[in-house]
Amino acid sequence: MADAILTMEEIEKSFPGVHALDHVHFDVRRGEVHALMGENGAGKSTLMKVLTGIYTKDYGTITYEGKEVSFNNTREAQDAGIVIVHQELNMIGDLTVAQNIFIGREFMKGFKIDDKKMIEESKKLFDELKIDINPRDKMSDLTVGKQQMCEIAKAISHQAKVIIFDEPSAALTEKEIEDLFTIIRDLREKGMAIVYISHRMDEIKVITDRVTVMRDGGYVGTLITKDCTKEDIINMMVGRVIYEDPKTESKVPKDAPVVLKVEHLNAGRMVQDVSFELRKGEILGFSGLMGAGRTETARALFGADPKTSGDIYINGEKVTINSPQDAVKHGIGYLSEDRKRYGIVVQKTITENSTMATLEKYMSGIFINKSEEKKITEHYIEELATKTPSADQLVVNLSGGNQQKVVIAKWLVRDCDILIFDEPTRGIDVGAKNEIYKLMNRLASEGKSIIMISSEMTEILRMSDRIVVMCEGKKTGELDISEATQEKIMNKATRDIA
Repeated sequence: MADAILTMEEIEKSFPGVHALDHVHFDVRRGEVHALMGENGAGKSTLMKVLTGIYTKDYGTITYEGKEVSFNNTREAQDAGIVIVHQELNMIGDLTVAQNIFIGREFMKGFKIDDKKMIEESKKLFDELKIDINPRDKMSDLTVGKQQMCEIAKAISHQAKVIIFDEPSAALTEKEIEDLFTIIRDLREKGMAIVYISHRMDEIKVITDRVTVMRDGGYVGTLITKDCTKEDIINMMVGRVIYEDPKTESKVPKDAPVVLKVEHLNAGRMVQDVSFELRKGEILGFSGLMGAGRTETARALFGADPKTSGDIYINGEKVTINSPQDAVKHGIGYLSEDRKRYGIVVQKTITENSTMATLEKYMSGIFINKSEEKKITEHYIEELATKTPSADQLVVNLSGGNQQKVVIAKWLVRDCDILIFDEPTRGIDVGAKNEIYKLMNRLASEGKSIIMISSEMTEILRMSDRIVVMCEGKKTGELDISEATQEKIMNKATRDIA
């Protein structure tokens, strides 16, 4: 394998109250895919932001193509050939694909933008990547997977030599992930250096050549992927062994009362005649392929989307839920799969987010009881082991896993009896996942009832007492955990007859 095109040595970076990077080493070679792994808050994103000029390092050296470099902004890094493809796509929906790819560096014809030239150049990029996308299409009309491909094309258009993929598969279907891997392998064959940040262990073994692990802002070590096991990587990430055995039997008593009953729920094409029950202390898993209608069912139940028909009973009593306010009033909390859009306000503090759904409890007239508000927030920071210097930290400064814990804290402060967890561990690392699993099990043992929507089969089998399977907006089956297997779930997930 070729020599390193990029080396980072002894990188240090501190923020007020946080030593984010502590003498970190990282390198990537031409023609390799190098995974960068670690728990949320380990420093992976900070390291890449230092590399691409978003942050200025406090100490250390960056050597690129044999020369010491220091970029002042992402434009300088891009011009040098170092490009990052972010997890949260930075495309503008109302513009065309071609306009998005060349935004800020448009081809000009006199004083006018040369759209024809941009379309031609975009087509060349897609042909090179073997992608079937029309450059004239509006970006908002594309699937998330196709938008991701446009981000890659945009990176290539910068004459990239190093591409950083930050959680690229988090929102992709299995087919889209296969397409992504085909492109990455092709880029590797062309001698490009790829940095691949992901929490999905199975992907790391499939697509990468080496793995570097970080923990608590420090460098732990680098492994050759084919020579290590998944357990080796996890142990380096968290400093302990985490077991992921599936649940073999339900923990819910046979005579546990039904706390939620949904009958013949309909809400557009994606929710068709869905019925199910949830018992006290139960974790009810919702499984199915992308687009099966699981999230749409949860949103209709929570009142976030309008339902066309169906009945909802809570503790045997028929209730009307036409809005999230109605759902919260009846003791239902909803942890959205899109936490940044629906779960938290990132420019507010942990305290402000934690008490957002319960603010009336801390009001005295027109004033907020700040000390009580802070007291309950600090209780859940400790309870959930949220990594933060204080309750006054802005949520935008937290890692993804810790942001997720703030959303959970919001509903725990509200003391909801029924909790809907929609993709509760998406985009968070194996250590934080384990903490959230323990928390969910503890909540269930304390009598809370949980609906858990997950696209990860191992998560469904590990956590659920019972599993509802959906396909194309319909419930296609229900399995007790004692009889559930991946094969049975997949068989029902690909069959649209109830």
